[in-house]
Amino acid sequence: MNVAVFGAGGIGGYLGARLADAGHEVHLVARGDHLAAIRADGLRVESVAGDTAVELPATDDPSEIGAVDYVLFCVKSHDTREAAADLEPLLGDDTAVVSFQNGVDNERWLAEEVGESRVVGGVAYIFSTIAEPGVVEHTGGPARFVYGELDDARTARIETLDGALRSCAGIEAVLADDIHVELWRKFAFICAHSGMTAATRLPVGEIRAHEESWRMYRRIVEEVCAVARANGVALPDDTAAEWVEFARDLDPDSYSSLHYDLTHEKAMELDGLNAAVVRHAEGTDVDVPMNEAVTAVLRPWAERFADR
Repeated sequence: MNVAVFGAGGIGGYLGARLADAGHEVHLVARGDHLAAIRADGLRVESVAGDTAVELPATDDPSEIGAVDYVLFCVKSHDTREAAADLEPLLGDDTAVVSFQNGVDNERWLAEEVGESRVVGGVAYIFSTIAEPGVVEHTGGPARFVYGELDDARTARIETLDGALRSCAGIEAVLADDIHVELWRKFAFICAHSGMTAATRLPVGEIRAHEESWRMYRRIVEEVCAVARANGVALPDDTAAEWVEFARDLDPDSYSSLHYDLTHEKAMELDGLNAAVVRHAEGTDVDVPMNEAVTAVLRPWAERFADR
């Protein structure tokens, strides 16, 4: 399988290295110091599931790669539209663009640029980041990747992707029955975990230790689930309870990528997370005061760091 990883950061770099180890042809699209380090010394993955190091072609110019079978699209949600406009050199007649991003809007934004028939939805459950240029660190999470066609069809291309990901060590691969349920299911958790750790600038253990803060965390999950159902997504009834139990058992020192971006003065995914909940609640009968509060608290910071 010939794959281009567009955005070789914590998620994309991890996927690219694991696919390369399984014998697939992988090209990385990266930028800045990370790209320079990969070109000079290769990509290293330090992982709780086992370390690896790979030498892979890497570029910031997709035209140097050409058409591939699959594009694994792993950029931050606020970069989706701009990055999607750069995909054309990677697209052949049958190329699939697979989004492994935070949020529930990326697939639609991608489809507006490359056509809905090319887009495959995906969800990543992994705590990984760029520890330093050329190094991806996977510190936890099951490294579970869930994916599916937007119409939930069992196509040849989704089964080929499924087979490729199942062939990789260090990856739990899951072909979804309903990818929209999976997207919103993760969204419910990440809005609470990201929003609260960023807004408080504290790890989840301290949030759990204060009943008012822990109640707000739980209410964010519940609000997202209610918005999903109001928009026709058939989330299971126990989704909120499952995420609350999951969060109750998380390492007390657990933060989030949104917290990382805030504290490192980087562009933030607020508009793809809590602010998106507020947008999707418009026109429904669901009130989302907790998501509105997180959005209001983080908006000045998101605007301050928007161009970084």
